[in-house]
Amino acid sequence: MLNPGSNLSSSPDPGLRQVFRRLSNTMERDRLVQQIVAGLRETFQVDRVVVYYFYRRWRGQVVYESLSQPQLSIFGSTGADDCFNQDYADLYLKGRINAIADIKQANIHPCHTEFLQSIAVQANLVAPVITEQGLWGLLVAHHSQPRPWDTADIETIRQASQQLAAAPSIRHS
Repeated sequence: MLNPGSNLSSSPDPGLRQVFRRLSNTMERDRLVQQIVAGLRETFQVDRVVVYYFYRRWRGQVVYESLSQPQLSIFGSTGADDCFNQDYADLYLKGRINAIADIKQANIHPCHTEFLQSIAVQANLVAPVITEQGLWGLLVAHHSQPRPWDTADIETIRQASQQLAAAPSIRHS
């Protein structure tokens, strides 16, 4: 019940405003990322598109995903952290897009091959999400069958990763 003498026009507590601002930024980020991963999955017609976020130096986890089937979920997976090192990070920081049409034919580290096989991936396409703070995460398309990636696919994922990196809700997180 309102106190008749209360001032409804007074501004909310500064701490409460900060909580609302953070909540709004989080919701904005979630909406943007979900639109991008779902759009890429539909465009590429692949099994899964995920965002792998680095919460600590080259340690991270899958924080967003779009799936063709629910049983393909790897949400929360920490991935093959032991495989990812400074050498890979440096390549992605330079803007590397990694396209693997068939992991059985690719020249990749055995630990990476084993990890991809463990999550039923035969083809993947990976683009870095680079912010002013550095390598924020990876935008990744997975497919359970070999799949060639063309220059349009590579450009599409590059643009999507740049769109994520430019979003204020990601740039400042």
